[in-house]
Amino acid sequence: MDDLNSLVEKYVKKVLFTEEEIQLRVAEISERINEDYTGLEPVIIAVLKGSLYFVSDLTRQLNIPLSLDFMAIESYGPQPSSSGAVKLLKDLDQPIEGRDIIIVEDIIDTGLTLSYLIRNLKARNPRSIRVCTLLDKSVRRLVPIEITYKGFEVPDVFVVGYGLDFEQKFRNLPYIGVLDIDRAVEDFYE
Repeated sequence: MDDLNSLVEKYVKKVLFTEEEIQLRVAEISERINEDYTGLEPVIIAVLKGSLYFVSDLTRQLNIPLSLDFMAIESYGPQPSSSGAVKLLKDLDQPIEGRDIIIVEDIIDTGLTLSYLIRNLKARNPRSIRVCTLLDKSVRRLVPIEITYKGFEVPDVFVVGYGLDFEQKFRNLPYIGVLDIDRAVEDFYE
């Protein structure tokens, strides 16, 4: 079994966003949320597992009262891409009727999974829903998504690190890197 450094040397082509760039952007997003939600108590809904690092850093910089909850969704389809067909694996632990919601995602690409999630949450009658994502891969968007808080625009590459994974690996990298997806698929799936 390879250690993380060996995996990085073999599969990560380059660093796209450094740890310092990520932390600076998270601080900027936190400031905007603090301003926008002054006097309110939003429910932060983190979409597991990829958003774990982002939501952790983000919420520690918020100085507003908040509730934190989690949802887990599984996308169906040939890996490493998603068809947009989804299954809810973990639902909220609290009601959200009349509450202000901030959905926190690691990355939004086609928008299909997030569109499903927004419809699911709207049916519960929250007062508002806003979307916060660390990465926006808008070049792959299939459905329109309104993103209120965005970290970085990313090109059409497969990214890992800072919560994002490939086959449950690379999540714990402190930066976001570009994966050599062809090589990884060849090695991991064959």
